[in-house]
Amino acid sequence: MNTTIAPTPALVGGERRQAVHLPYRPESASTARHLVRTVLVKWGLEDLADDAELIVSELVGNASKTGCQLTMSVEIVSITGRDVRIGVTDGCRILPVRVDAGPNAEGGRGLDLVHKLTRGHWGAALMSDGKTVHADLKLRTTQ
Repeated sequence: MNTTIAPTPALVGGERRQAVHLPYRPESASTARHLVRTVLVKWGLEDLADDAELIVSELVGNASKTGCQLTMSVEIVSITGRDVRIGVTDGCRILPVRVDAGPNAEGGRGLDLVHKLTRGHWGAALMSDGKTVHADLKLRTTQ
C-alpha cells in the first residue's frame, strides 16, 4: 500500500489565505512544510519560511499524535503584509501545554521552540469538534 502524500496538496482559500487538509500521519509534516514555504515565497515573505517550517512541523507533529481519526487542517493567513498566522486544526479538545523538559529529556521542547520563534505570539482555541493551535510570525525590521 502506498502511503505517500502528494507533494503539492490541493489548496483552498483566497490570495492571502491558503489551507490544506491532511491525514493523521507523521509524513503530513513534510506536506505542511512544503505548503508554508511555497505560500510564503509566493507572498514575498520568504524570510519567514525557515521559522514557519519549524513551527508547522511541531504543530502538525503534535496533532498527528492525538489519535484522532479525522483529517487535520493546516492554514496560513496573511494578517498584514508583514505578519502571518499558521494554524493547525485537529479533532482533539486537549489543549497543548508547554512543559519544562529536563536536559536529558528526549522530547517536550517543541512548544518552547514555537514560543521562542513567535516571541510568545501563539495560542490555542477550543472548538466544538476539536481545537486550533496558531502561531504568529512577523518580519523583523532591519535597522
